[in-house]
Amino acid sequence: MKSWWQPQLRIGDETEAEQRRVTWMELFYDLVYVVAVAQLAHNLYENTSIRGFISFIALFIPVWWSWIGTTLYANRFDTDDIGHRLLTGVQILAIAALAVNIHYGLGKTSVGFALAYAASRFVLVVEYARAAKHIPVARPLASYYAKGFAIAAGLWFISALIPVPWRFVLWGIAMIIDFATPLTASQLQMGLIPHPEHLPERFGLFTIIVLGEAIVAVVDGVAEQQWEVKSAIAAVFGFAIAFTLWWMYFENIGSSAILAVRNEGNIRTFNTWLYTHLPLVIGIVTTGVAVEHVLLGDPNVALPTAERWLLCVGVILCLFALGILHRTGVIKHCKVRSGYRIGAASVVLLVGIVGEGWLPVVEIGIIALVCISQVIQDLYQSRAFAALNT
Repeated sequence: MKSWWQPQLRIGDETEAEQRRVTWMELFYDLVYVVAVAQLAHNLYENTSIRGFISFIALFIPVWWSWIGTTLYANRFDTDDIGHRLLTGVQILAIAALAVNIHYGLGKTSVGFALAYAASRFVLVVEYARAAKHIPVARPLASYYAKGFAIAAGLWFISALIPVPWRFVLWGIAMIIDFATPLTASQLQMGLIPHPEHLPERFGLFTIIVLGEAIVAVVDGVAEQQWEVKSAIAAVFGFAIAFTLWWMYFENIGSSAILAVRNEGNIRTFNTWLYTHLPLVIGIVTTGVAVEHVLLGDPNVALPTAERWLLCVGVILCLFALGILHRTGVIKHCKVRSGYRIGAASVVLLVGIVGEGWLPVVEIGIIALVCISQVIQDLYQSRAFAALNT
């Protein structure tokens, strides 16, 4: 009778070798983030200034962190029981409310945004509290997480009751607590290492969600633009950027960051792998929005400064994040690829500096070629490595 509410541990020595895939519940849960990411991209599209970009990041971080919290919980405790399904349903409603309030999330709907985020986090607190109650081996970590996340969620709730700008000050303090809670629980995490197959797959799926926004941007830009040679070439280059970013990430995806914790006790490598996904997904969405601006602009007029830097910064964030991810030991020659990614980011930065007055097709074309060169380098390196081992 109690099994409908009692979660079970899904990780450990007995399950380490078991193959585990994403559940239908998790895929259904991700759908609401498709909407949330679309709203975030729409906000950035409407305001590409520095202030608009900072506002975009300020709203993106809570959305991403809410997904991270649920994903890490499900990795350790998800049993697809009735209690988990019902709580996940409540979380979906909370994230849907979060998405509804994103458009004016730093303005007239900031109260709704704060309450929606607080609700999603309180549900996560309930999840960890029931795990702490029913799973003795997980009690230290689950209790620690429940307390830390509850404090942060409480600050988000209180922020809805006080005026701006103090409301946003509380948001900042709450996010620091949210991020610090797992970072200060390294020793407690050692006994509950995430599943090495399931977690990379979940992160890959979120990356697919944000890459989908980049593809939508290309399609929207083409659909609303009058066809001419320059516009068509720019659209191809825009797609090439998204495609190469997909290639660079998924060609090198793996579980070695998690195995480093299991085999070496190196929690720092895992945390680096986890948190570096934040600038990566921010960069992908930013790149998609910038590509849409490029395609909707006049192809015979120089790309405006704001749009030029938005495109460059987006791609730089992606390449820099990929460079860091490669250094977590995903593949044997990851450090070599890391150097190429950082070098490519430097080239894109140079394009942003000297690209004033360039036509959109030239700007996006050079950046696309930089990204394509990374894929070519990866292919060459893989072929050379395979030859050495035959």
